[in-house]
Amino acid sequence: MSNHQQNRSWTKIDGPLFAERSGSFSAPSQILLHGFTQTSQSWNRYINLVDPEQPIIRVDAPGHAGSSSVAADLNSSAHMVVKQCGFGDYIGYSMGARLALHIALLHPESVRRLVLISGSPGLRTTAEQIERQQSDEQLAREISQVGVSQFVSKWLSNPMFANLVSTEGEIKDRLRNSVDGLVSSLTLSGTGSQQSLWDRLSELSMPVLLIVGENDQKFVDIADQMREAIGAQCEVEVIANAGHSVHLEQTVACFNVIEKFVR
Repeated sequence: MSNHQQNRSWTKIDGPLFAERSGSFSAPSQILLHGFTQTSQSWNRYINLVDPEQPIIRVDAPGHAGSSSVAADLNSSAHMVVKQCGFGDYIGYSMGARLALHIALLHPESVRRLVLISGSPGLRTTAEQIERQQSDEQLAREISQVGVSQFVSKWLSNPMFANLVSTEGEIKDRLRNSVDGLVSSLTLSGTGSQQSLWDRLSELSMPVLLIVGENDQKFVDIADQMREAIGAQCEVEVIANAGHSVHLEQTVACFNVIEKFVR
């Protein structure tokens, strides 16, 4: 596994969100959007495999790490990210995939290609949304009660992260998040508060790649349904021996699939 990390220098991009850019200006950027309780640094395993010349922009999502004080729903987040990051290949994981999907629908002119890792267009019915909102609110209360460190431990003990082995550094990185930030993220951008985008998937005009782990059956099913709704320009890749955090569990396989797609 090649390690390009040390060859990269990062430049901060001005704006309300913490975002930084690296690489030459010769190609469209890969814009990386992380999942809940993660940070822009959570992409390091993936970034280590990317050619140092390839421009990358990594962003701390609203409510996370360097953007902890920014409270925003997914629509507002989408506008903010595009304003700071501009045109490129948008690659999002989990919560970041939901954000990337909003960006592709609200600002299609800024998205060359769309990669959604373990992503969902939201819940289909109002009943499901209400139920999820209540469970998101319960989680938010729990974060306030137990604090970030204890919550992150519990969050990572979720069955969907059973295959994920995090280093001490990666856990420590998640602890840069704040109680208030995570609470605002869950409340404003959680799956419960997200409007369903199922009926808008057919509007996507750019090439779309959906990546899921074979052990994450719920999201394998969602990806199949999404492909049907999006149409011919959508492909699905199911990565072997991976659960929800595909890009961290099987980084090389995930990188290869993305590399081929954005080429």
